[in-house]
Amino acid sequence: MAATTRAITIASSSTYSLLTTNKPFLGGRALRLNNLKVSTRATRSYTCKAIYYPEVTVKEDGQPQTLDYRVFFHDKSGKKVSPWHDVPLQLGDGIFNFIVEIPKESSAKMEVATDEPFTPIKQDIKKGKLRFYPYNIHWNYGLLPQTWEDPTLANHEVEGAFGDNDPVDVVEIGESQRKIGEVLRVKPLAALAMIDEGELDWKIVAISLDDPKASLVNDVDDVEKHFPGTLTAIRDWFRDYKIPDGKPANRFGLGNKAVNKDYALKIITETNESWSKLVKRSIPAGELSLV
Repeated sequence: MAATTRAITIASSSTYSLLTTNKPFLGGRALRLNNLKVSTRATRSYTCKAIYYPEVTVKEDGQPQTLDYRVFFHDKSGKKVSPWHDVPLQLGDGIFNFIVEIPKESSAKMEVATDEPFTPIKQDIKKGKLRFYPYNIHWNYGLLPQTWEDPTLANHEVEGAFGDNDPVDVVEIGESQRKIGEVLRVKPLAALAMIDEGELDWKIVAISLDDPKASLVNDVDDVEKHFPGTLTAIRDWFRDYKIPDGKPANRFGLGNKAVNKDYALKIITETNESWSKLVKRSIPAGELSLV
């Protein structure tokens, strides 16, 4: 089947203010964001009140579940932009942008291609084959832009583990299934310190602001109250998902428990600082794309 390109315009239905210069978060190359109305560019389009991004089009190149499938981000001029480097991290008042890579109740292992120009979203590959989780993930999963877990930096609070060389992961616990490439406004609630084959792989637990329960949850204890069992389920899911492939279970630091919002915010600050050093080339990038 010939490769195809499908365009989906992402827009916001509400007005929000963007703070791109507030410290301690760093985002010198961030795009400035504006209020938009829905624009239909293809047979698939959608509106989401939580989406916060300028006149950007998410273009799917190729067919899903093929080796050449990519989801690129374009600004209103048609220029490609990086979801990792060009989408701002913070929106002020403890609110952050979150980019969906894997919609809830799906199993294709999608991720930002950190080693490709403009870091499109693609399906992960191992030994020439597309990767799938052994079962569906039950939450929306993706990344915080402008963050990076430095593989040269040991975290002495988590067994001295080094970063996994990727942006920080987010597990969004809201009720709606999102779409690949959506940019949502979320608030962090907790964090889990997963150790994957010796590497530290933080999981920030967050909720989209347009979720019906968003106003009820502001910290880790609220998650336990209003989403009972969810934190344990997230930990167990990420602990066990490699076992069907014959690999050992992942481990978790910090007492095998989720830590609170303040700790999650500390992680975000530290990994944003690491990202800033990366894009300023204060740290060798290796094979990572900084475009």
